[in-house]
Amino acid sequence: MENFSWEKENNTGSGPERRNGMIEVTKLNGKTIMLNAEMIISVEETPDTIILLNTGTKILVKESRQQVRERVIAYKKEIFQGILKTND
Repeated sequence: MENFSWEKENNTGSGPERRNGMIEVTKLNGKTIMLNAEMIISVEETPDTIILLNTGTKILVKESRQQVRERVIAYKKEIFQGILKTND
């Protein structure tokens, strides 16, 4: 199974933290990727932040463990809010 993330150049140094059910993180080389938050198994700081995906892929990112956590939580809130609105 392939790693479902899309890379793009980080032209502005900032951007949306999540888009279309994915979170945005910055690799150590400065490129940003959109990462499917549902594929994350763990996030570890050693001191670099390592994201482990359910495919076995490890991704080193510039964001702290806490920043990744906050982006995943924001993504989950967005998903559950959508579910609650459609059930009203």
